[in-house]
Amino acid sequence: MQLFAITLFITATFGAALLKRDNLSAKNLVTISPATASCGDTSAGAECRTAGQAVQNILGSFFMFRISDFNTQAALVAVMLYESGNFKYSKNHYPGVPGQGTRNMQSPEYNAKYASYLSTIPNSGISPSAFTTAQAQGPAAVLALVNTDLWSFSSAAWFLTTQCSQEVRNGLAQGTQAGWSNYLTQCIGTPATNDRTQVWDKVRSLGKWST
Repeated sequence: MQLFAITLFITATFGAALLKRDNLSAKNLVTISPATASCGDTSAGAECRTAGQAVQNILGSFFMFRISDFNTQAALVAVMLYESGNFKYSKNHYPGVPGQGTRNMQSPEYNAKYASYLSTIPNSGISPSAFTTAQAQGPAAVLALVNTDLWSFSSAAWFLTTQCSQEVRNGLAQGTQAGWSNYLTQCIGTPATNDRTQVWDKVRSLGKWST
């Protein structure tokens, strides 16, 4: 019920804004990655989400964490598409790190920080006692707390706004190769490989969101 309540809160608070013509749409996601149109051909099973299922949760994360510029939003979408295999996975399967997951495939360390943060937010669906219990049970239990659709698709926005420096965030908003590379190497802690950058280039090439 608490998770339902916060979903209603987001809808009520940002409902008009979520319907703006310049917001990310399911059509945009399918244009970027046609594989997000369907979950029909995947081994991911219950983890898979289509563009239509993902988009409102992603939009909600942008509003919750006050991420309004296209370039930053584009980078977050690119990271989620890459890390989740086009929204097919919400847990790490290869090599299979227990507790690693969400749509940006956060490490167990950051999922614990994320769950701790959410446990302080009223109506998040994660109480302080639930977080304490999950911590005692292990990384997989902590991941389960934050791997709901709402919070799984919000983790990239949370990570950027709470774990990355202002300098990295400012650079990302510029939409430059240097800003993207610094985000990956200085904040996420991964190389700016060609395959990652190709996804970012495809998102960025849209120039703006459209319905």
